[in-house]
Amino acid sequence: MNPEMSARFRGFLPVVVDLETGGFDSRRHALLEFAAVPIRLRDDGTLAPGPTTTTHVDPYPGSEIDPKSLEVTGIDIGHPFRDAKPEKAALDLIFNAVRAEARAAGCTRAILVGHNAHFDLGFLNAAIARTAHKRSPFHPFSVFDTVTLAGVAFGQTVLSRALVAAGLPWNGDEAHSAVYDAERTADLFCLIANRWGRLAPAADVPADPPLPDPLEPSVDLLP
Repeated sequence: MNPEMSARFRGFLPVVVDLETGGFDSRRHALLEFAAVPIRLRDDGTLAPGPTTTTHVDPYPGSEIDPKSLEVTGIDIGHPFRDAKPEKAALDLIFNAVRAEARAAGCTRAILVGHNAHFDLGFLNAAIARTAHKRSPFHPFSVFDTVTLAGVAFGQTVLSRALVAAGLPWNGDEAHSAVYDAERTADLFCLIANRWGRLAPAADVPADPPLPDPLEPSVDLLP
């Protein structure tokens, strides 16, 4: 257990998420790729990306896919080596990895970090609702958005431009892959948080009341 990480973000474990989808409407369009990168606390007190967990996802029955989205992402849904999973199995794969990271860090739950984070959270919550999934480790509405962080830190809100401004690598040919975008977003989040420095908790901030453990199967995080 790493108690410092559990104290750093009020018991939340930041997990960078990137989803590739078949469009912009979480109620109609398919979820196609899912990548998650947990953030770890190093011995020197700085943050660093942990191991990436990723999967391709089968479009759920009745979903729609905008061909223009596939042109952007380059996803070939019919590729024989795509090895996609149904939504429930894809969520299980990611959630199991996130829960293990949260427990190891002594955290109560995960909080989604993303570039335009509410887009990813909207698709994630829609998939959770469709599959009636009861074991999401993610907070259902709070996020850390690197659009805001990068805008404050570097005056840039586009991911590629924010990374360049931060002195981090960006390869446009690899963009719009869930893994690549998640890992670059994780690098950006850690750089900004590390430049901010370690926080000293204020003495007059009251302690949070105990929270139910969303890592257990009986707790449903959806409102």
